[in-house]
Amino acid sequence: MSQQQSAPTASQQDSKAYLGWVMFVLVVVYTFNFIDRSIISILAIPIQQELGVTDFQMGLMRGLSFAILYSTLGVPVAWMADRYNRVWIVGAALAAWSVMTAVCGLAGNAVQLFFARMGVGVGEAGGIAPSYSIISDYFPPHKRATMLAVFSLGIPIGSAVGIMYGGIMAAFYGWRMAFFVIGILGILLVPIFLFTIKEPKRGRFDGPKPDIKPVKITQVIRMLRAKKSFWLISFGAASSSIVGYGVSAWLPAFLVRSYGDQLPQFFEFLPAGMLPAGAPPILYAAYFFSAVMLIGGMIGILMGGYLSDKLGVKNKAMYALVPGTAFLLAVPFYITGMLTTSLGLLFFILLFPLAFSLAWLGPVVSAIQHIVPPNMRATATAVYLLINNLLGLAIGDPLIGKISDILREPFGDDSLRYAILFGSILYLVAAVLFFLAAKQLPKDWIKAE
Repeated sequence: MSQQQSAPTASQQDSKAYLGWVMFVLVVVYTFNFIDRSIISILAIPIQQELGVTDFQMGLMRGLSFAILYSTLGVPVAWMADRYNRVWIVGAALAAWSVMTAVCGLAGNAVQLFFARMGVGVGEAGGIAPSYSIISDYFPPHKRATMLAVFSLGIPIGSAVGIMYGGIMAAFYGWRMAFFVIGILGILLVPIFLFTIKEPKRGRFDGPKPDIKPVKITQVIRMLRAKKSFWLISFGAASSSIVGYGVSAWLPAFLVRSYGDQLPQFFEFLPAGMLPAGAPPILYAAYFFSAVMLIGGMIGILMGGYLSDKLGVKNKAMYALVPGTAFLLAVPFYITGMLTTSLGLLFFILLFPLAFSLAWLGPVVSAIQHIVPPNMRATATAVYLLINNLLGLAIGDPLIGKISDILREPFGDDSLRYAILFGSILYLVAAVLFFLAAKQLPKDWIKAE
């Protein structure tokens, strides 16, 4: 459905209540995106037990299978989003990934689960880039990093809810039921999204005569080739995502293996209803990871978006300097956390690197929206996501899994501890690339006429 054929578009003066509703629904959809994406991190524990796969094989099923089509299909879907109704594209994507999440519960072996996860990636390929573009046409430039950061709260909320929900379902109803229920809930969200969100007018905050005429993908690539900051930011984000996706995927299993005996005691303060007799370690690991991700992730994302918009008014380099500094600060906290044997200390230490490691989302996505004209935003974002996810998502999970398998003989159940410790070094690479991008970003930034 083309934009001209769609339902009435948003007006120049939307009410605050409506804009609030738009952001709320978009965050909910993004939350489901990450619930469906991250739930397998906690379910990996019973899945590995039932299907008998190694850490490396689990990493391939969880990371590579999802990333292959999620990354590559994102570009043609974004090309459509630069031409047609973005709301309907996101709605169709939500329906597709929700159906395939439910299908994951039917997998009878590792191969079937691999292809079911690939199907989830196909659906999610159409969710993010069009959403970024929608937000950029609902809010003016000086608010975009903050609003994109608010949208990105779907990552820690979805990850936390997915881990918590998955842990509870796995403990009491089994990992298959966890996939079925969350898939059905996602399908029920589709009509709410489609019939309450309006397609905004493209480029309405980008000057009196914004360039909104559709262009070919080759034209987008040609423009991006001239933007050095784009490539530095994309590969910097990818370097950080190798660690971020890898840690998110393996932290629950790490908690069970290295702190399984401490987990029940750590949560003694919880109500009796949340601590049933004989509860497995997976439930406590779900509580731990969800709390750390929700608190640290939300603080980091909001902090990154706010600081970038505030400091970036006078200096656009801040949209790269804020993430680069955050990555640099994350490393010592990860090293300290992975070397401690105290679960309580680990909880408080991890809040910092999780916050710092997610501070880049708002400023980076905002920067990409501003270095290309409105008619290229979705496609440019998809190219960035292709680099970020094809490297970060496809490599991070199996890489840490493979390192863990190699270290299993000398370190036993602590092999994941040292695998994560090794991976955190890549945050230094990300920091260097962002500092280099900061020098180029002011030159590449397109100002509204």
